[in-house]
Amino acid sequence: MKIRIGIVGYGNLGRGVECALKQNGDMELYGVFTRRAPESVKTLTNVNVYHIDDILKHKENIDVLVICGGSATDLPTQTPQLAHNFNVVDSFDTHAKIPEHFERVDKAAKEGKNVAMISVGWDPGMFSLNRLYAEAILPEGKDYTFWGKGVSQGHSDAIRRIEGVIDARQYTIPVDEALNSVRDGENPELTTRQKHIRECFVVAADNADKELIEKQIKEMPNYFADYDTTVHFISMEEMKENHSTLPHGGVVLRSGKTGLNSENNHIIEYSLKLDSNPEFTASVLVAFARAAFRMSGEGMYGCKTVFDVPPAYLSSESGENLRKRIL
Repeated sequence: MKIRIGIVGYGNLGRGVECALKQNGDMELYGVFTRRAPESVKTLTNVNVYHIDDILKHKENIDVLVICGGSATDLPTQTPQLAHNFNVVDSFDTHAKIPEHFERVDKAAKEGKNVAMISVGWDPGMFSLNRLYAEAILPEGKDYTFWGKGVSQGHSDAIRRIEGVIDARQYTIPVDEALNSVRDGENPELTTRQKHIRECFVVAADNADKELIEKQIKEMPNYFADYDTTVHFISMEEMKENHSTLPHGGVVLRSGKTGLNSENNHIIEYSLKLDSNPEFTASVLVAFARAAFRMSGEGMYGCKTVFDVPPAYLSSESGENLRKRIL
């Protein structure tokens, strides 16, 4: 019997989950749930579309919900609400607010005896795991994370929610000098501002106050306030022509030492180069949806993160095959 998945929200990430499910033979898409009029939503695979208000009617037909909303305003309310009644997975990526999001979701998931997996993606997510592995292996050392160059979905979404903004793309760009210093084993002390710059391309409404929009972007806490940020106002035509794709990527490094007198240096590096940020994030969400289903089947419940998942639970293969083929 296949794992039945429901998608909540049908933007770039929701479409990515729909595509990812086609590559996972042990899973199937039950339907898409949206705040829009269902008849107005055309899916890639012609799956059924339902209004979010009717989701409880489908409870018995869904094993895991993948929630594909934005971290700014959608997931803080949607994930705890839905975790009361469903096993869920989300991609909440506001790092500074993960602890409070965890607390709210954990309370709801425990009340409903469901598994709720939060902050799943590549960062937080795969990068988080690599930071944990590297720190455990090289306890004497320093962690460094560089993102980009690429489009941040969460940051772009946060800009689009500003009054007067029609569309926006935000590029995160590593500072080459800082990255090269880490790779050379120099163990630099780097501020947030020294590691990355943020470049924003914004389509504003004709009557919008562009100076106010730029000010709101640059002063936005947790997103832009701690970075050197540049804002460009462009036309919708330029946005479609030059900024229609969603590439991203990044690097996690740990520079550490071993030996009786810490005489030997080591660099651990994990990197991603992604043509499509949402499609890769969606693929991670689908793998962890499988894990959430398995953990729920074993009687677990409450809020979980990538740190709580045995790696074998992510794979559709048996432990025997994994040991034989990959170990």
